[in-house]
Amino acid sequence: MGKNKSLFDDDNPPSPTAARAARREAGSKKEGTPLERLKNLEDKIADAIEKVKTLKEEKTALEKTIKQLEARLDAQGREIEKLQTEKTSIKNQVERLLNEVDTLEVV
Repeated sequence: MGKNKSLFDDDNPPSPTAARAARREAGSKKEGTPLERLKNLEDKIADAIEKVKTLKEEKTALEKTIKQLEARLDAQGREIEKLQTEKTSIKNQVERLLNEVDTLEVV
């Protein structure tokens, strides 16, 4: 083994989240002293703060994605308008040419 470590020593200390979960589990059996209850409340508040931060980050990312998609949609809308205008122009040219062909046949 290493420096005075036994088989039961952890190599890595538990993460703060794991430590809070362990305290919460121990506290859920029967909350004891007011200090334990206060610590449990503190852990719940810390968890809630972490969740709020995560949700804010997700919201920001989603808002950015929405703006990008709206920009793409706007660009595609402009492209559709351009193509419709072009289609109308081509249709008018074809009709004009057909009319000219019709006048040639009549003469």
